[in-house]
Amino acid sequence: MQKLDKAARARAMSTLGGWKKTRGRDAIEKTFVFKDFNASFAWMSRVAMMAEKLDHHPEWSNVYKTVEVTLTTHDAGGLSDLDVKMARFMDKTAGAAGRAKRSAKR
Repeated sequence: MQKLDKAARARAMSTLGGWKKTRGRDAIEKTFVFKDFNASFAWMSRVAMMAEKLDHHPEWSNVYKTVEVTLTTHDAGGLSDLDVKMARFMDKTAGAAGRAKRSAKR
């Protein structure tokens, strides 16, 4: 897996709503807010199954209905196509789970 070059990164970021560059790292981040703990945990379980399938795992934390996510590809030393694919999957499935609209944090 290779790191995205500057042009590919710019194209990818223009298609990802609410994701932003993580300060001090070659990574992207987003905060998802759900209606309650059950919705957030159900979404995390669904994402976990995709992460296993892709062998690409997010850095994330969950407090009640809020899930903070950071994506980077450690083997590539930064952002890769896998991160973009995972971000798109997260956005798609969070919408189906009843995600509340909220901008990225930090």
